[in-house]
Amino acid sequence: MNEVRVTAGSYKGRKITTPGGKTHPMGERERIALFNMIVEYVPGSRVLDAYAGSGVLGVEALSRGASEVEFLEKSPTVVKTIRENLRGLGLKARIFTGDAIDFTTNDGFDLILADPPYDDFDMAGVEYLAGFLKNGGILALSHPDTTPEIAELKLIKTRKYAAAHISVYAKI
Repeated sequence: MNEVRVTAGSYKGRKITTPGGKTHPMGERERIALFNMIVEYVPGSRVLDAYAGSGVLGVEALSRGASEVEFLEKSPTVVKTIRENLRGLGLKARIFTGDAIDFTTNDGFDLILADPPYDDFDMAGVEYLAGFLKNGGILALSHPDTTPEIAELKLIKTRKYAAAHISVYAKI
């Protein structure tokens, strides 16, 4: 198992364990760029960290002032890592174990952070999860290659960082 560091906010410098295996956490440079793109949407927001892996994106959001984060991860083994990371930071959060298309909640999100694995990119899951955005909500998507169009969302900005593309959409 490897570790990554939280890059800013109240947990800056704290270490997050990554589960290894098929997971590949977003690099520090890309995380900083992502949060620079969405900085004004994070404080006070209700966030979904989709395809959570280690949970580092959700922890970054909490560190930067999000009011609540829920985590979505398909692998029960990887979910254990998220639980350990949250416990190590003294945080509590709802963690949903399962596929994106099986996720459900009664409340919408202000911000969805989606970093699906590139080798099994789940556009149908991303589009399904986008349906949980509140009006005015933001989806930040890390994706390979071409910037996807997402029904009912407007592309606000997109940037390329090494092999990663990060696109930010708004529900209007």
